[in-house]
Amino acid sequence: MQPMPDWNPVSLCRKAILLLLLLPFSLPSLYLSAQTFRIDTISDALFQRIWEKSYKRDCTVPRSELRYLQVAHYNGEGKAVQGEIVCNKAIANDLIQIFKELYQNKYPIERMQLIDDYDADDERSMEANNTSCFNFRFIAGSTKLSNHSRGMAIDINPLYNPYVRGQRVQPKQGRPYADRSRRFDYKIERGDLLWCLFTEHGFRWGGSWRTLKDWQHFEK
Repeated sequence: MQPMPDWNPVSLCRKAILLLLLLPFSLPSLYLSAQTFRIDTISDALFQRIWEKSYKRDCTVPRSELRYLQVAHYNGEGKAVQGEIVCNKAIANDLIQIFKELYQNKYPIERMQLIDDYDADDERSMEANNTSCFNFRFIAGSTKLSNHSRGMAIDINPLYNPYVRGQRVQPKQGRPYADRSRRFDYKIERGDLLWCLFTEHGFRWGGSWRTLKDWQHFEK
């Protein structure tokens, strides 16, 4: 004879309390993994947010070629946070797959906000160690459009992985991190998880260039 289920009110109450205690720990993890990796077109509200900032009046990239990504990531304190980025539709799926795997491995990305929160000022965004992608602008010190102008390049943890050309370092506060023999948080190195994922997806790394080093930069 099968035992009768335990319908004792005290027992049920204890189980309910245990479930409630567990929910605060389980729901954020479930929510982040299921809800925060998403690709959308550029809504009217978002376009107003980026207009005359990252999307300049003379921008030659059609709005229809851009995508808005919502991306969960872990910051340097090990806290799961929500990030956002605008990129070209050609790399949107690549970035979602890459950042999902980085999230699963708790790879630290300090900040991922639209560069428009910094008035599309690249230096300010880099100083804040902000990871960003689309920004219609020219390559530093030239009249050539950057791959960021098409949303085909991304800069990750840029304060700790600066752009270095001769004595020029951007951002300026990133100068201590131009010495790649040092060990420090957020450092991108050949062979690490982030490098492996981006190169497996066909991105080129600025840290492997010869005439300059752009340690933060991956492009297609």
